Amino acid sequence: MSSFQIDGGRRLSGTVTTNASKNAAVVLMNAALLNRGVTTLKNVPRIEEVNRIIEVLQSIGVGIRWSGQSSLILTPPRQLTPDAINYRSAIQTRSVLFLLPVLAHRHQSFRVPQPGGCRLGKRTVRPHLYALEQFGISIRTSRKHYQVTARELRPGPNVVLYESGDTVTENAIMAAALIPGTTVIKFASANYQVVDLCHFLTKLGVKITGIGSTTLKIEGRRLINQSVSYSITEDPIETMLFLAAAAVTRSTITIRRCPIDFLELELLKLEKMGFRYKVIKRYLAHNGVTALVDLKTSPSNLTALEEKIYARPFPGINIDNLPFFVPIATQAKGTTLIFDWVYENRAIYYTELSKLGANITLADPHRVYIAGPTTLRANEIICPPALRPSSIILVAMLAAKGRSLLRNIYSIERGYEDLCGRLGSLGAKIKKIES
Repeated sequence: MSSFQIDGGRRLSGTVTTNASKNAAVVLMNAALLNRGVTTLKNVPRIEEVNRIIEVLQSIGVGIRWSGQSSLILTPPRQLTPDAINYRSAIQTRSVLFLLPVLAHRHQSFRVPQPGGCRLGKRTVRPHLYALEQFGISIRTSRKHYQVTARELRPGPNVVLYESGDTVTENAIMAAALIPGTTVIKFASANYQVVDLCHFLTKLGVKITGIGSTTLKIEGRRLINQSVSYSITEDPIETMLFLAAAAVTRSTITIRRCPIDFLELELLKLEKMGFRYKVIKRYLAHNGVTALVDLKTSPSNLTALEEKIYARPFPGINIDNLPFFVPIATQAKGTTLIFDWVYENRAIYYTELSKLGANITLADPHRVYIAGPTTLRANEIICPPALRPSSIILVAMLAAKGRSLLRNIYSIERGYEDLCGRLGSLGAKIKKIES
């Protein structure tokens, strides 16, 4: 159980680069199994979530090796062995759900462990079951596993998603990709990781129209067998962490490789709160598609918005970016209402910032009122069992004067690579303590 020791209250300076997306990486690692050939994924973050997926895929027979610092080479075997799955690793990540459509293309009957990951209330898998049954994939839930039967797969001429979720959209896309015929998916997520999956599959010869919209038309293939190389897109959620760190510490930093199309509304809300920044460069990502910018922040005096801040599917504020407005709101003059309607428990985790002196009132399991500005003070806190709530405690500790200790940081390391070193390069006084 590792910890971060942080001497907060220091201004940051320098340049930091946004890494590749965790959420895109984990789906593309599973999507590589749709290809009978060798897949090279570039720009893969070295994070604990990726490590768990590697352990799961290796256990069912996939050859995986790192090439250099950030390229991952995946070689599927002739026959996958789902019965040999690494159960301990599988239950630590919700990304194991991606195996449902992937294995359905290889096996008529198999089991997948029920997933773990962030504990954020009732995260039902029912939308996945409803989506995949339209392709002929039947899923029965037991106490520890999903029992899957996939005897006669068929395209879905009118797949209406039960909810516009990222993961369920990706599962429907992967189901359609290897079923000859036309599938139309409606109420699809248009979020960054879904777009990245679509561009990866088009590189493998799957015809997809409507990329970036809520209706996708997919012409599936009977077989994919080719060598392919693809560079994973940058992570807007990581950019948002550094934006929040700059806002709460009133710092001037440069954040490189920000996927601007998936940050525009967040930046507009911050701008209306008084946050000062400028775009200093525009260019494309290595995948040739994602629009990137370099941003430079400036010390800012913040004011609370009159309207509530809430998330919704893209193009709204990203559901994973919403928590970062909590530490930001502690430094804004006035009262901010943050409405986290998606998860039952996550708003409750926000109240952990009160241990740092934040003035937070929990209205109900989905809403918090934050009064500011507040002088934050150091304290010792144990990370909640969820990635983003843990991350915002770290952000707040950067602004809290004195020495803080953030314990059990596995939740953070699931999603961020070398965050301690990268914040340290900006002048944060932070170190990792092993215990």
